[in-house]
Amino acid sequence: MNNLLSAGSTIGVIIAVVAILIVAMILLVVLTRYKKCPSDKIMVIYGKISPNKDGTYRSAKCIHGGAALVWPFVQSYTFLDLTPLSISVDLKSALSKQNIRIDVPSIFTVGISTDPAVMQNAAERLLGLQLKDISDLAKDIIFGQLRLVIATMDIEEINTDRDKFLEAISRNVEGELKKLGLRLINVNVTDISDESGYIVALGKEAAAKAINDAKISVAEENRKGAIGEANAQMQQRINVADAESKAIEGENKAKAEIAQSKAMLRQREAEAMKLAVAAENVQAAKAKEESYAAEQQAEIARASREKATKEADIIVATEIEKRKIEIEADAQAENVRRKARGEADAIFSKMEAEARGVYETLSKQAEGMEKLVKAAGTADEAVRLMIADKLEDLVATQVEAIKNLKIDKVTVWDNGGQSADGKTATANFVSGMMKSLPPLDDLYAMAGLKMPKLVSPEAREENPSEVPHKE
Repeated sequence: MNNLLSAGSTIGVIIAVVAILIVAMILLVVLTRYKKCPSDKIMVIYGKISPNKDGTYRSAKCIHGGAALVWPFVQSYTFLDLTPLSISVDLKSALSKQNIRIDVPSIFTVGISTDPAVMQNAAERLLGLQLKDISDLAKDIIFGQLRLVIATMDIEEINTDRDKFLEAISRNVEGELKKLGLRLINVNVTDISDESGYIVALGKEAAAKAINDAKISVAEENRKGAIGEANAQMQQRINVADAESKAIEGENKAKAEIAQSKAMLRQREAEAMKLAVAAENVQAAKAKEESYAAEQQAEIARASREKATKEADIIVATEIEKRKIEIEADAQAENVRRKARGEADAIFSKMEAEARGVYETLSKQAEGMEKLVKAAGTADEAVRLMIADKLEDLVATQVEAIKNLKIDKVTVWDNGGQSADGKTATANFVSGMMKSLPPLDDLYAMAGLKMPKLVSPEAREENPSEVPHKE
């Protein structure tokens, strides 16, 4: 019985050890066949692969990142390198849409795609190839697709619209590279040239246009700068002119006050002088003086008003033009103002001298009249003396009126008959001739005088005894 128990314990121990060994082996297998995929590689598991959901079988299983269990005996694994490949494509004599051959040297950067569908193509077509072999294979595809893209585009589009050109290259080349499991990372077209020099000519044209545009921009900026400078100078000149005009206005106001003070002084002097003159003549002289002064003031006021009106009209109508030529006009305006002030002073002096002359003349006449009246005794007698003094001139004036009448011969036809007054035609003619002589008696009568009885027939008739008789 004890032996049986001992044998049973031994068997149990053996079974336990075997179970432990089996578990250990399973763990060891799991640990050794559980593979991790680096981030820069794609792990391709091949062999017996579980079918897809649709029941189809895959030739390989691609894993990017993470880990997977590779079953021993039935599965194996390898890695595809994700290192980018730089492929230099020196394309020459590619025929464009315009039948012009161009050279398009470029550099393409490609790598194995991590897209699940594309990775499967890489596992099927690139597994086991070296990077150089993959690069040569991609280069052939790129050459063909690059020529195809160039053949569908004009040189102008290729040269000027690089985005469109690169987009077309990316679209065509990447579509073909996906069939190998590759993806296009970058395209860099280093230069584009042609044998005919067409692109060079386009570049020169663009350069010339850019230079011309730059020159136009520079000229426009210069014009703006010149306009700004001119506006600043114009504003400065306007401010200076305003200050000068205010200064001149102040000077004119001060001169006006001085002139007014002088006028008041002259007026008081004139009033003092007028007190020494006879009342009637003084009043007359005063009236004339005041009339002249009033006319002078009226003329000055009218001239000032017309000047102000004209200046206002000119300023309103020509304000813009005035600002442009203000510097040149300042000197001329100053000369004109000086000349005008000189002329005004001359006119004022002339009128003042004329007024003084009239005043002196009237004063002397008044003094003479006063003395004449005193000498004659009465004003009537003085008037008669003045007319008597001028009688000779009056008679000479009347004689002067007919002295130039030339009568060479007078023929009078007289038939001997008599008129109603008993005179013949010849007597009437002679009497009419005599009447054409100046009527001296009338002139004496107007002066309140009588002609001497020796020459006056009326005086002889009134006092015949006073007429002297010839012995």
